[in-house]
Amino acid sequence: IFAFSVAHRNSSFYDAYWSVAPLPLALYWIVVSEGAVGGRQALVLLLVTVWGTRLTWNWARGWHGLDHEDWRYVDLRRTTGRAYWLVSLVGLHALPTLWVFGGLLPVYAALCVPGRPLGALDALAVVVTGGAIALEAASDEQLRRYRAASPEAGGFLKSGLWAWSRHPNYLGEMGFWWGLWLFGVAAAPSLWWTLAGPLAIALMFRFVSLPMIETRMRERRPAYAEWAARSSLVLPRPPRSG
Repeated sequence: IFAFSVAHRNSSFYDAYWSVAPLPLALYWIVVSEGAVGGRQALVLLLVTVWGTRLTWNWARGWHGLDHEDWRYVDLRRTTGRAYWLVSLVGLHALPTLWVFGGLLPVYAALCVPGRPLGALDALAVVVTGGAIALEAASDEQLRRYRAASPEAGGFLKSGLWAWSRHPNYLGEMGFWWGLWLFGVAAAPSLWWTLAGPLAIALMFRFVSLPMIETRMRERRPAYAEWAARSSLVLPRPPRSG
């Protein structure tokens, strides 16, 4: 993927990898484990498939061809100059790959550790993972409709789910990985330490991705700073009155 990005001078090709890679890896683990596919394995595979299909489709709807590059990479290219491709290799390709793999460690436990029947923790995992997928899907759809309505310059979405959180789609994405961790713990409580994966993803979003978006919103939308002072960054709560 990195070689393709260099050849086309566009790092956005990596974006789709995030949602495409987990399912083949999960299927590979099922095959090499040589165990029977039980209820937990079926649930995990189903939820990963739904998440990956929906997220990839959402990406594809906003992709405008080989020349389309995400604004984050355009800004990064401008600030890093000649070091950009080294930064792209490490920061935009290698590290996110490790984050994805870390987030999937609980999936390995859920798919490959036999013996424990389905229980209450699996039910909670279904609620958290499925709810997170639904939250992310609803957030993305509300944002897509808002943009399609040709809003006024400098405007931003602050209704629906976006009234309770400035980034409900990111909340859904983080919740998905924590839901997978619950499946892993249900299958193998001794592997609780695999929480390092979803924790790393949550920290990456909170301290890398979200600050970049927040900075851009403040620069391009004059009223956003006032809204940010009254609303929640990620966790849902009603906005304070002005």
